[in-house]
Order: sequence, then structure tokens, then C-alpha cells
Amino acid sequence: MTESNFPQDERKANDSPFGEAESIPNYLDSTDLDEDIAAALENQIVGRPETPEAAGDPRTLYPGGSFEAQPQDYPGWTDAMRPRPDHGESTYIGHHRMEGFRTLITGADSGIGRAAAIAFAREGADVAFTYLPEEEQDAVHTVQLIEDAGRSALALPGDLCDEAFCQDVVSQTVAEFGGLNVLVNNAGYQMTTSEGIEDLTSEQFDRTFKSNVYALFWLTKAALPHLQPGSAIINVSSIQGYHPSPSLIDYAATKAAIINMTFSLAESLGPRGIRVNAVAPGPIWTPLQPPTQPSEKIVHFGEDTPLGRAGQPAELASSFVLLATAEASYMSGSVIGVTGGRHLA
Repeated sequence: MTESNFPQDERKANDSPFGEAESIPNYLDSTDLDEDIAAALENQIVGRPETPEAAGDPRTLYPGGSFEAQPQDYPGWTDAMRPRPDHGESTYIGHHRMEGFRTLITGADSGIGRAAAIAFAREGADVAFTYLPEEEQDAVHTVQLIEDAGRSALALPGDLCDEAFCQDVVSQTVAEFGGLNVLVNNAGYQMTTSEGIEDLTSEQFDRTFKSNVYALFWLTKAALPHLQPGSAIINVSSIQGYHPSPSLIDYAATKAAIINMTFSLAESLGPRGIRVNAVAPGPIWTPLQPPTQPSEKIVHFGEDTPLGRAGQPAELASSFVLLATAEASYMSGSVIGVTGGRHLA
């Protein structure tokens, strides 16, 4: 296991997220927050009412229409994307709903995982996250965003295809934070094929299942001894689990497996007071897309949704917060679709 050299906050979180909370960090006094974030927080604190007009037309809240062709090498990097994805850096406002939580998110250097990490931190949680070593430039930024929210970050580089690494990240998270309350199985691998099963290699099939399914199994099994009643597991599936594309045979199969594992785990862990749910995104603009899709598909990415555009990682953040907290106390075995209007049935 490669040790991360990111500086760590020596402050530990409370033993339980459901007891007495720590003092709430004063976000407005943080010099690391940019003016946009500070202004947004100030607007929330004074209670500016939100109207349907202020909420905005969902078709035009984010860039729509055609994207530029922008080939990247796998695994892709945020800074190279045009337009840059929105992870909620200047928009997500916390409401102290996760004070004292200890969380672990896989694949949170960028994309959906980073959006969840920002939201969790601004809600008061400490955040550990995994990333591939070649994604360190994105991981450094995620660490800064977590620490800007006044929380502890633990960055864990490695490959989730390795069972020992999966076990180690759980152990390191528990050792650093003193426990674990929320596990988010987000990291995944996808790669399109041009001829469907004919050019789908055994090596790719194996890598996709190990990254997407085996890792979920290994991480969940390692985390269970540390999860107490009130804890939550959140898995990331996909609309591909319901409507598979011919060019994503292996990826779609893993996302269907994740849905079924979510249902099974919810049944088996409910009697222990542990909730298990899933989020199923549609086409979301993340660094995973350009390296794994043909350029002609990227140009029109998300245009075929009812809302007419791709989604942004920030648009999933609130779903993770909901499923992590007692606001979803009677939700287990559920799948939340964030798909731009496509149905999951």
C-alpha cells in the first residue's frame, strides 16, 4: 500500500455522529473559501427564500448541446475537460446534517465521488477517499476542498481490484477517524467496445467486474464489523443497469449486479439497523467519459435525455447526503435515479 503524503488534520471526530456534535466550523471565517462560496453561505444563513424561478429551468442550469471532442488517456483528469465539471465547489451549502460522521468514499478524486466528498464535508463529516495513483493531481484538489470545509481528509491511493487494498483502506479510515458511519461504493471502471461482445476481451471483462463488483463486496465485508446501527452503505449503480448499451456489455452487467447486491444487502443488514441504498446516475459529465467513449459520442453526450443535456456531478450530491442521514431513516433497498428524465423501470 502506498502511503499518502497529504497533510492530515490531527483532530479526531466524535465517536458517534448521533450524539453531541462538535462545535460547528465557522465557514465564513475561512480564508481558504473563495468569495462565491462565502456569499452563498451568507445568503443561506440570512434565509433568502428560494422561489421556483430562482431554482431555475433544469434544462438550462448547466451547459447543454454539443461538447467539444476531447480525447483523453484513461483515467481522465478534471482540468483537461471542456467545460469543467461542476462538483458543487461554489454552490453546495451545508446544513450541519452530518456533524461527527466518519465517511469513506471510493473514487472521490473527481466526478460523482468528489461531489459527494464536498457535500459530506460541508455537512460536517470527515472524509476518507480512494483514488488511482495516476489521479493524484485531482486528489490533491479534493483534499483541499474537504479541508476548506474545516474537516479532516484522508487520501488513499491504490487499486480497488486488489482485495488487500480494499481491506487496508477500511482499516486506515477507522484508525484515522476512530470509526466508520458511511461507506460509499462509488469507484468504477468502464470502457466502450466498438463491436460489442466480439471485441470485449477477457482482460477487460475481468477488470470491470473486479473494479465494480468485487471491490464493493470486499469493501462492504471489511466495513461491516465497524458499522453500528444507524450506519449507511450507498452504492453507485447506473441507468445502464436497467437499459444496457451494446457497447457497454460488461459495465452494464456490473451495474445490474450492484442493484441486486443493494437489494440483498438491505434485506440482510436491515435487522442490524444498517441501511443500504443505491444511486443510479444517467449521463453525467465526469473525467471518466472522454477516455472511455468515442469522440463522436462525447460531442452529443446527454442530448438524448428528456432534459436535453448531460448532468453534472453536483446534481447528485444531495442524494448522497439524504441516503447517509436519518432523513432517510426508512429508506433501505431503494435506488434513486438521477437521470435527466430517463426512467429506470
